[in-house]
Amino acid sequence: MQTATINQTATFAASPEKVYNLIMDEKLHAAFIGSAASISTEINGEFSVYDGYCTGHNIELIKGKKIVQAWHFEEDGWPEDHFSICTFLFEPQGNQTKLIFTQTDIPEHKVEALETGWKEYYWDLMEAYLEDN
Repeated sequence: MQTATINQTATFAASPEKVYNLIMDEKLHAAFIGSAASISTEINGEFSVYDGYCTGHNIELIKGKKIVQAWHFEEDGWPEDHFSICTFLFEPQGNQTKLIFTQTDIPEHKVEALETGWKEYYWDLMEAYLEDN
């Protein structure tokens, strides 16, 4: 299987801790995505978001600084036992946070959909949630 990598950045008007918590706190995560989320905050702990569309487990967690997770997508053409690795880095920039996102080991035919999906279903929704809260 040919795989590829996505690199994206997004800037949020919030502290690194607040942006980190949007991803790792299941109540906040569910609030900004508008869907069920179950998220362990332990290494090797599992998560499930968007009603089970995305599942996986935590590899590395440094509060307010870094999240590394293995993600699996319930999607046509996504191999059943395949995980891609998502890394979220949180860099303070004054009163904002720059999120540097990398996703590796993506089945090549899913790259375009995921590039759009992260922006539409994560960065845009996180930005809107932070503006309202």
